[in-house]
Amino acid sequence: MSQEIKQSKIAFVIGASSVGTLIEWYDFYIFGMLATIISKQFFPADAGTAALLSTLAIFAAGFIVRPFGALVFGRLGDLIGRKHTFLLTLVIMGGSTFAIGLVPGYASIGWAAPILVLILRLLQGLALGGEYGGAATYVAEHAPAGQRGFWTSWIQTTATLGLFLALGIIILIRSNQGVEKFSAEWGGWRYPFWISIVLVGVSVLIRMRMSESPMFTKLKSEGKTSANPLKESFGQKRNFKMVLLALFGAVMGQGVVWYTGQFYAQSFIENVCKIDFIQSRNIMLVAILMATPCFVLFGWLSDKVGRKWIMLFGMLAAVLTYRPIYQQFLTISSTQNRIDKIDLTKTVASAVKAKTDSKDATKIYITQSFDTVYTDGAVFKYTKTDTLKLGATYNTLIPIDSLNPSLIVSKSAKPNVVIEKTLGSGDAWSMIWLVFIQIVYVTMVYGPIAAFLVELFPTKIRYTSMSLPYHIGNGVFGGLVPFLGTLIVEFSKTAQNPKGDSLAGLWYPIGVAAVCFIIGLIYLSNKIDKEVMD
Repeated sequence: MSQEIKQSKIAFVIGASSVGTLIEWYDFYIFGMLATIISKQFFPADAGTAALLSTLAIFAAGFIVRPFGALVFGRLGDLIGRKHTFLLTLVIMGGSTFAIGLVPGYASIGWAAPILVLILRLLQGLALGGEYGGAATYVAEHAPAGQRGFWTSWIQTTATLGLFLALGIIILIRSNQGVEKFSAEWGGWRYPFWISIVLVGVSVLIRMRMSESPMFTKLKSEGKTSANPLKESFGQKRNFKMVLLALFGAVMGQGVVWYTGQFYAQSFIENVCKIDFIQSRNIMLVAILMATPCFVLFGWLSDKVGRKWIMLFGMLAAVLTYRPIYQQFLTISSTQNRIDKIDLTKTVASAVKAKTDSKDATKIYITQSFDTVYTDGAVFKYTKTDTLKLGATYNTLIPIDSLNPSLIVSKSAKPNVVIEKTLGSGDAWSMIWLVFIQIVYVTMVYGPIAAFLVELFPTKIRYTSMSLPYHIGNGVFGGLVPFLGTLIVEFSKTAQNPKGDSLAGLWYPIGVAAVCFIIGLIYLSNKIDKEVMD
């Protein structure tokens, strides 16, 4: 295939590959975006932090099985071709995502709910394990020599754009439905899962028009495809050495930087800083939109100066600045620095409300909200809920102040207080800027990585060889960032410091990125391999 033919077809190749990959990322990430709500729907109502940790564990399980998907589908891709393999992964991903939206909640089917979700989440992880390697390999094998970093960087944008699409759809549905309707068992939080089946259908139609990779077609016509891609990838010393170098010298650090900058950042802003649902996601949306062009910028730049130094500088910047950035998140959202900004004329307390438990009419919830309004436009809302257990049933039509105190059997030892902070525009833009900086780090480590991996391995085992280190680095090291970060903070809690160290969770991505930087600095080559038909 001539250079001119390649150039004329490259737009379709990029578009067809990117649309499908974007949808797979969308499918994979809506679970993480809705983790707080999912934890309440698929686990007991009184599970608290344990429910969130369990949900994050299920979320992480999808990442952990990605390397197995890389082995299964990578082998298929090297045996039967790139096109048919990532058509299959797309169908599995879309079907699993749609099915998650159909699983009844814990209130309806008990522990069967989280078990079913876990199984479907594992299928998602297996499918994504086969998708990325196929799409990146397919585009790279079409790309003209000397422009591989630029063209593959378009595939790199799909992970972030899939996240952007997931955030956008969630915000749109929740804004139209309101909090209660959106968060109900069969509420709007399920719609993003159902929408997936339409997106997948469109993508399948597009991908069916694609032809096979020219390099793989040539290899197959010459009878040079690998009879056993797994054995050649990991059984031969030279290839296995390259797999280990790719993992520990590049992808491991890239994975933790990616998931810290986008997933851990959103979780931290919502769950630690207590920024309200809509604003926390708007902060992420704007920052992602601003930073996404940098994927292509650094992919293009890697064709000029090499892949190594761009990726390593992104890791080093993350190691040095993560703690200052997240400390600034805490400072911006703190109440201590804004006491003098309280607007007493607008700060109000709501009327006390009583609500009977839907299953136990002797249990009632007494709720009152306090809105603290600030002169810079911020509103911090505190909703306090006391739980009363009565010796008789209670009708919520009866005013709470007429309740006979002698009927109260017990009262919650500590009221549940939910905090939702809405920042003023100035502070909101400060947070957007801090997230933007982190996503720029993501673009530096992720923009060149596809071209780097493609150039590291021979064509006949490329799909298998590059998929495994990529999905271990991202699926295991990267995917565990939200779960391990939250868990480390939990372990930092003591009797003297019951809230723990909010920044302790950052030591995991910082440590992994630092080790990867050192290994990459010593062992990675900055050479660009212009000939990948080998």
